[in-house]
Amino acid sequence: MMRQYELVERVQRYKPDVNEALLNKAYVYAMQKHGHQRRASGDPYFSHPLEVAAILTDMHLDEATIAVALLHDTIEDTTATRAEIDELFGPEMGKLVEGLTKLKKLDLVSKKAEQAENLRKLLLAISEDVRVLLVKLADRLHNMRTLDHVPADKRLRIAEETMEIYAPLAGRMGMQDMREELEELAFRYINPDAHRTVTQRLADVFERSRGLIAEIEKAISGLFEKQGIKATVKSRQKKPWSVFRKMETKALSFEQLSDIFGFRVIVDTVEDCYRALGAIHTTWSMVPGRFKDYISTPKQNDYRSIHTTIVGPSNQRVELQIRTKAMNHVAEYGVAAHSIYKDSVGKPNGAGHQISRDTNAYAWLRRTIEQLAEGDNPEDFLENTKLELFQDQVFCFTPKGRLIALPRGATPIDFAYAVHTEVGDSCVGAKINGRIMPLMTELKNGDEVEIIRSKAQVPPAAWESIVVTGKARSAIRRATKNAIRKQYSGLGTRILERAFERAGKPFSKDSLKSVLPRLAHKDVDDALAAVGRGELSSSDVVKAVFPDYKDERITQAPKTREEGWLKIRNAAGMLFQLPGRGSRKERAEDRSDALPIRGITGDLPVRFAPEGAVPGDRIVGILQPGSGITVYPIQSPSLTAFDDQPERWIDVRWDIDEDTKERFPARISVTAINAPGSLAEIAQIVASNDANIHTLSMVRTAPDFTEMLIDLEVWDLKHLNRLISQLKASTAVSDVRRVNG
Repeated sequence: MMRQYELVERVQRYKPDVNEALLNKAYVYAMQKHGHQRRASGDPYFSHPLEVAAILTDMHLDEATIAVALLHDTIEDTTATRAEIDELFGPEMGKLVEGLTKLKKLDLVSKKAEQAENLRKLLLAISEDVRVLLVKLADRLHNMRTLDHVPADKRLRIAEETMEIYAPLAGRMGMQDMREELEELAFRYINPDAHRTVTQRLADVFERSRGLIAEIEKAISGLFEKQGIKATVKSRQKKPWSVFRKMETKALSFEQLSDIFGFRVIVDTVEDCYRALGAIHTTWSMVPGRFKDYISTPKQNDYRSIHTTIVGPSNQRVELQIRTKAMNHVAEYGVAAHSIYKDSVGKPNGAGHQISRDTNAYAWLRRTIEQLAEGDNPEDFLENTKLELFQDQVFCFTPKGRLIALPRGATPIDFAYAVHTEVGDSCVGAKINGRIMPLMTELKNGDEVEIIRSKAQVPPAAWESIVVTGKARSAIRRATKNAIRKQYSGLGTRILERAFERAGKPFSKDSLKSVLPRLAHKDVDDALAAVGRGELSSSDVVKAVFPDYKDERITQAPKTREEGWLKIRNAAGMLFQLPGRGSRKERAEDRSDALPIRGITGDLPVRFAPEGAVPGDRIVGILQPGSGITVYPIQSPSLTAFDDQPERWIDVRWDIDEDTKERFPARISVTAINAPGSLAEIAQIVASNDANIHTLSMVRTAPDFTEMLIDLEVWDLKHLNRLISQLKASTAVSDVRRVNG
């Protein structure tokens, strides 16, 4: 176990003016508090925070962060309190230790909602001080290194959580070395057979290629020396998890991999990066499509480097990364490399040091926190955050030259939402490199994307299955919910207007504000939407606004069922004439005050009954709680189920826009002669009449006849009657009738 003076010496190597008193105090305090506690391995528990601190010294972090690492388990696992930490080490360090304590529950969670909620806490804590993340990742890394001592039933859960959250989070913060080690350790437990196989194959390849690797290093180094470029060339081998993932995602065999070995070129300046690149490309041929300049266009986690692949010495494909020493430091340690400490004047123990927030990694974190503020539920947030974490990137541009970084597979819809939520919500089309392209087109590096917008657009719910970014998915869900709420609110407004009119009372939205508590809703739109969904009765709203109002619409029991239907319809605002059981004559009266029905694409939540309804039918609407209005033909026997529920009957009328062509549903029963070609003849008659068969089912088959139900889509009642007449005239058909319920 590392001694006290050894820890101080490790920090002194990169920070000569280290606050020794702070480290010594934290070391002694944590060791005393953990006392005789033991880990599952049997080691003293204090060895764990000490190893976490050691990991952070490798990242050259300040003494305040190292001290927090030593203290991070004290409040959770010992008698230490936040007040005690505040008194001894200052309130800022106390806050960091308590933040890490609250995040302990993130470990070993089994329920998705709990994991999501704790991920929220983690990101919120990181947003206040990134040192929380650094200590948490170091804590997880040491736990993964000692995972063998954990009970077998817990290992897989810990490894999966590491692979799903911690490793990609480290990558997002630019800490590539940390990410690779976490992935390797998790891979070992998630798929031990694959890990063992790939590791052995890599060892074999390395042994066979040792001489070739040395030869390539020597050739590249010799080229730079000849060109007068000061550079260090080092070979590197892909990690087992990286190899396995590439084999899986690209369906490649191990032998097909061409980039198992790569070479890293480290130079002094940015100018030297491009000089080195020029020397390499003028000496060896570049492999087309394998060049990426992350210096001029850095990744979102601040990674900067030039990547290229050449056909190099001995005609071998050689993958090269060219970067400066500073870039290499950022590539290895990410946000931990941005150790631009603020002046700690006036703050005790130097605890005021903070890492600069002026990094792209922090910008990503801030955007993620903005999603938290937009109120996604925990499960959606977890899903969307994972989408953001697991990303390779493409870089696209707006017409004005603004760079937009997106994940692989992103579409113009993702691009639009990356620019701004309002741009995404109003997107109706896109131009890619000047050409109009489908919205589901996969974007490529360097594409210039122009979004075509419309104020009338509402993002379709189907977009959710097309986009790949968490931001776009959340925004689409939110816009869809708002659009549905707006529909129900509009329906509720119309229902209440008619209810108040029947009661002889004036209606205004302002009149609802004072009675919202009685209606159990927080705002007027919520109350209106509840009426539209059928969750709140219109008569209850009238009574809430006018307590002295008495509903006298139905005062006498009907003598017959037909009379009962008539009273119910009149009570609900209907003006339908139902003279007798044998026939139901429709009145030609225009009901201009009824709710207009155009189809299922209007501004009201409307659907049709299973038997359908077409323009020309006398129709009635039934309010279905939570589903809006279901439209029935007035002759439908299904309406008897609602005889005793007058508050659900809605007066509706057709309002067809002749310029908007839309078919409507109708159901017919066809008895066809059971002979070859009968079905084909029926289908031909339907098609020749410009109708459409939506579904068809065989109800009963006899030796001579087949009875079938056909759900059609037709323009109106005349169209349907003409089609029925032609079917009846067919020699293949014995009988046709319309089905109503």
